[in-house]
Amino acid sequence: MPKARIPLVLAGLSAAAGAVFVGVGCALSAPRFHGPKSDHFDGKRFRSAEPRPEHDTGALLRWLTHRDRGPWSHWVDAPPGPRPPERVAGGALRVTFVNHSTVLVQMDGVNILTDPVWSERVSPFSSVGPRRHRPPGLRFEDLPPLDAVLVSHNHYDHMDVDTLRRLEAAHSAPVFVGLGNAAFLERARVPGAHDLDWWQSARLPGGVTITAVPARHFSSRSPFDGDRTLWCGFVVEGPSGAYYFAGDTGWGAHFEEIGRRFPGLRLAMLPIGAYRPRWFMAPVHIDPDAAVRAQAALGASTALAIHWGTFAQADDGEREPVEELRAALAVQPEPKPRFLVLENGESAEVR
Repeated sequence: MPKARIPLVLAGLSAAAGAVFVGVGCALSAPRFHGPKSDHFDGKRFRSAEPRPEHDTGALLRWLTHRDRGPWSHWVDAPPGPRPPERVAGGALRVTFVNHSTVLVQMDGVNILTDPVWSERVSPFSSVGPRRHRPPGLRFEDLPPLDAVLVSHNHYDHMDVDTLRRLEAAHSAPVFVGLGNAAFLERARVPGAHDLDWWQSARLPGGVTITAVPARHFSSRSPFDGDRTLWCGFVVEGPSGAYYFAGDTGWGAHFEEIGRRFPGLRLAMLPIGAYRPRWFMAPVHIDPDAAVRAQAALGASTALAIHWGTFAQADDGEREPVEELRAALAVQPEPKPRFLVLENGESAEVR
């Protein structure tokens, strides 16, 4: 090849690679939400009630080039837990920790599953991205009949499209999401999802109400769709009380506001992992100490630790969130907060 043509060939290859990158990114991206402006939607993008610092590419590179990773097991070969009961009634509240942020909650004869992930990786690609370090704590086939699925936001470790397709085929349970996510799921062949804005509610049979509540986080499926769809937590109310599922969130005044609007929460499911380094993660992920403070702000009788021990996503080690949580609880005055730590597949009856 003549030397004069080499720069042209390289430029062509670079342009082709750029086109592929943009094409893949657009295919992965969530569609833009179209709706009225609000205090957390400017007509184009959503935002948290308390603004978070925007980390630029330089901050990301600083973290990635100065990692201080805690230890993780290569694989924990834990057997799945027992099959849960088909229904729970009589005022009981039963939780089964499946993995990460996936929890089966049973109360008032209604079965609800949060942020379900049964896939091997939480990534847009099957061969790269965070891979699980232990199997799901419950076999997919052992799930009881589901009445609803809650998906807090569109990150891959919370909105796992392959699992949602399996659930649609097996259970046809309604999926509740933040604004704008139903359109993405429809395109991804998960039909019939229901968008909810913060403080908006939907009713299920049996006198159970699901309310989307604020969180301090963000959304994206690709580099091109940041904050196009809404992130949220959920409060579920029934005849036997109410419980809260946080999804992912940084610290904020929303904890106290949720506790004020829903007094007497029986259970708060709070994330404790993916919190290091704090300078980078604090705006969007609480740490174990903040989870203890969040339980108090919410006024929740019991808390359950979620978002730890399955996928290595930040610098904290596999058991580090649990160790830090126990240290934070140890310095609390008596009576100590009731904060449950369940291994994958373990269940507990919440008082």
